[in-house]
Amino acid sequence: MNASGLVRLAAAWGSVGFFLLFGNVLLSQLENPIMATVAFAWLFGVIIWAAFGVVHEAEELAEILGEPYGTLILTLSIVIIEVALIAAVMLGAKEAPTLGRDTMFAVLMIVLNGVVGVGLLVGGHRHHQQTFNLQGASAYLAVLIPLTFISLVLPNLTTSTTDGSLTIFQAIAFSVFTIALYGIFLVIQTGRHQAFFVFPNESREDAKDPAVLVPNERKDTEQLGVLPHTGLLLANILPIVILSKSLATVLDHGIAVLGAPTALGGILIAMIVFTPEGISALKAVAANELQRAINLCLGAATSTVGLTVPAILFIGLFTGQQVVLGLSPSNMALLVMTLILSIVTFTASATTVLQGAVHLVMFLVFMVLVFSP
Repeated sequence: MNASGLVRLAAAWGSVGFFLLFGNVLLSQLENPIMATVAFAWLFGVIIWAAFGVVHEAEELAEILGEPYGTLILTLSIVIIEVALIAAVMLGAKEAPTLGRDTMFAVLMIVLNGVVGVGLLVGGHRHHQQTFNLQGASAYLAVLIPLTFISLVLPNLTTSTTDGSLTIFQAIAFSVFTIALYGIFLVIQTGRHQAFFVFPNESREDAKDPAVLVPNERKDTEQLGVLPHTGLLLANILPIVILSKSLATVLDHGIAVLGAPTALGGILIAMIVFTPEGISALKAVAANELQRAINLCLGAATSTVGLTVPAILFIGLFTGQQVVLGLSPSNMALLVMTLILSIVTFTASATTVLQGAVHLVMFLVFMVLVFSP
């Protein structure tokens, strides 16, 4: 590990130690605007910094294991962080029935419209047209579309409830269906159709790649590289999970004091968990590695819905809290338009600046609706 990685871990775990010992004292003074600002800036900065560490270690594992394992490890790590932040708020003193929904929807809008829009603009400007593996993008969308409709649209259309929530039977059944579908997708992604998620002309010419080593050398190389980076990956994730409760307290207080829209909490959580991965995706697009960017973006969207929904429904059932998943009519329309646009974008033979501009406009519409619904 380099010096910056050591400093990052020291800052993260040092913050954990401080908040375990003195966090209650600091958080009891949130009525003071200066203390509230300091607490938010500290926690937000440390968590984002640690999230960059997660991305770095996941990228190191990607170099060793290759695709699609690298992006899969990264997206699963990000979802763990997301669920931890949502759970911290839900298990706090104040109920937040729409937080899970708002966070998932924010992730979808940030990923499918914001990051994709900026990425295709940058990629189109630099490389004019970019190509990717159509089969992989189609596989992502084939799973993402039913998952989003089951989770965010269908609760509004059932007759058992009238507030966008689910009955206990529906919550359990839909969670099982969601996990099963996502599990089947993972088997396909890492098994017989692994080639769908790698650019067809991609070659591994670096001698360090395990694929070019003889079997024994490959096994030894993977074991030597995977274990340390897996340990460091966990070492960067754990402080985020531990500090999430304190950040949730600060966020809840800040939104209440400012009178901000409740959906802003979900957006901030989405920004925290996806900013490092989004930057990684944009770097991939700029380097003309659109396939990796698609794996990151569509993979993050799919895993967010596939894993976050069962997690928050379980928390709701365990604690007796109400969980509202159904979107508002305007957001349902925005979701449908986003999915249709994604189908058009990711089933075309190549991407251009125009597609990036359209996605970015959709993201700006989302931001307007947050503050002016």
